[in-house]
Amino acid sequence: MSKDCIFCKIVNKEIDADKVYEDSNILAFKDLNPVAPVHILFIPKKHVCCVSNINKDNSGIVSDVFYAISKVAKDLGLDNKGYRIINNCGEDGGQTVMHLHFHLIGGKRLGWPGVE
Repeated sequence: MSKDCIFCKIVNKEIDADKVYEDSNILAFKDLNPVAPVHILFIPKKHVCCVSNINKDNSGIVSDVFYAISKVAKDLGLDNKGYRIINNCGEDGGQTVMHLHFHLIGGKRLGWPGVE
């Protein structure tokens, strides 16, 4: 855990979050600034900075995250029409919290920048 990481503070229950899913390895909660009707963040409970820090020893966390995303998407009925999963890696990639996380976004038709 990183003592200054906001996501670690959420995992440690130092900061409240609107939880949607939790198991022994993963926590999912609603984004405070949603860009769609459904916008949920999925994080590993163990601090990993970003995708660049995934290695053979911790790579199982990615399958745990994607299992949780699939389960929540189905529970919310998003699997019928579709949804988007986003991960930003590093400052130039748009990552603002340096704790591995994935955005599940859905509940409306999503466009693609520059494509109608």
